[in-house]
Amino acid sequence: MADTPAWLADAVLYQIYPQSFADSNGDGIGDLNGIESKLDYLAWLGVNTVWLNPCFVSPMRDAGYDVADYFAIDPRYGTRDDLAKLVDSAGRRGIRVLLDLVAGHTSDQHPWFTHSANDPSDHRYIWSDRQAEKFEPSPGTRPGYYLPNFFAVQPALNFGYARSDDAEPWRQPVDAAGPRRNRQALRDIMDYWLATGVAGFRVDMASSLIKDDAGKAETAKLWREVRGWLDERHPDAVLLSEWAQPQVSVPAGFHGDFLLHFNGQAYRSLFNNGITNDPTWRPRPCFFDPAGAGSVSEFLAEWATAVSVIGHSGHIVLPTANHDYPRLVAGVRDADQARAAMTFLLTWPTLPAIYYGDEIGMQFVPGLPDYEGSELLQGHNRAGSRTPMQWDRENPAVTYLPPDSSPIRPNVADAQADPASLLSLVRELITLRKAHPDLEANSPVAILNPGYPFVYRRGSFVIAVNPGYSPASADIPPPGELALGRGASYDAGALRMAGFSYAIFQS
Repeated sequence: MADTPAWLADAVLYQIYPQSFADSNGDGIGDLNGIESKLDYLAWLGVNTVWLNPCFVSPMRDAGYDVADYFAIDPRYGTRDDLAKLVDSAGRRGIRVLLDLVAGHTSDQHPWFTHSANDPSDHRYIWSDRQAEKFEPSPGTRPGYYLPNFFAVQPALNFGYARSDDAEPWRQPVDAAGPRRNRQALRDIMDYWLATGVAGFRVDMASSLIKDDAGKAETAKLWREVRGWLDERHPDAVLLSEWAQPQVSVPAGFHGDFLLHFNGQAYRSLFNNGITNDPTWRPRPCFFDPAGAGSVSEFLAEWATAVSVIGHSGHIVLPTANHDYPRLVAGVRDADQARAAMTFLLTWPTLPAIYYGDEIGMQFVPGLPDYEGSELLQGHNRAGSRTPMQWDRENPAVTYLPPDSSPIRPNVADAQADPASLLSLVRELITLRKAHPDLEANSPVAILNPGYPFVYRRGSFVIAVNPGYSPASADIPPPGELALGRGASYDAGALRMAGFSYAIFQS
């Protein structure tokens, strides 16, 4: 595989949920022209890479993660020309645009599926002649059952099975005609949208394509094949995966991977504070919560394992939150307490990814009506993380989802005018990161204190964060002059940190 494009090492990612970001025509739904109208804000913030959640034609049973046409923009967002215009405008501001590629399944309304459901010779999807676990009855004239990936409205594309099983004769090998056809479709879709100038793709559930692939060996072969094609045809484009195991996904061909909530405990041990309806998540304190009862050790162990495998061949992406899980500001953690988390995220040797609104401290809003897929998750309501971006004090008359109604909710206009706001801190941190190679993703780190406060050195910088409400101290060598922060002092060989404090020292 070719080297990772150099630009990615300097990326500060910003995830946009298009429905909720900026509405240009007053219909209550965000769109591409609305995003374009906010590019000056993103440039001011220092963002240089934007990732858009799916914007292809879809019946929106799962908020666009049920694609009905990979080669067209959904009319609610605009047109292909609007996307090309957005990409061009962003490029003139030094911002690249990534699209979200749902590779493993389509909508049940995609023409591929409606054809397959009526033609027994079509093996683009996984079909069985008998009822089996997770299979759904055919909606067409074809007898039998199809396999969905997640919800019934999301039939799984057939990329083959890693292993055969006499008890399941529907399993096809990865080199069968249907799987080969779908592999080619991946390249065709990428090629089409890369022609608009997009910089690459975040691939949804990238590890899920090939079935019964316990070691992911066949899945890795598939993505390395795609990566080889991409290196040759679009050498400056990147692939980021929703895999949550960089030590597996990067050798499999991805340029980067997100450390996410659903893989082990590492991410949730940092930020998740128990706001979830997922019964598989064991209750636990997380490190960036006021109680100060968490531990950073699980994150450090998983991060170190990944780094030991991938080295500088790819990147780990660490997000503030995303569209499926509670925001950084949720439950007992408020925007003021999020300062320590943002300081960590923007100075740790990973690629930072800011979920829209987290930079101003937008709050996870519980109790909203299920919408576009939330109802399919049996009570796991994701709408609270997808509320409209809060641009100013007044909410628009019509919005895609009910906005945060709190009288003290933050907004961009006020935060930009306040040098003490969370937004101003995030901007300062991004500026500092971009100005100093010591803070780049590939620069080394040395841990000085792995508890409260968490202290680490990056070249000429020492960073310390204490997200708990209780004061904490660490016996470390003199850290240098305070460049940015609050609540920190150094006295008699000890770094003393007030509650909810953060500091960056420079020597």
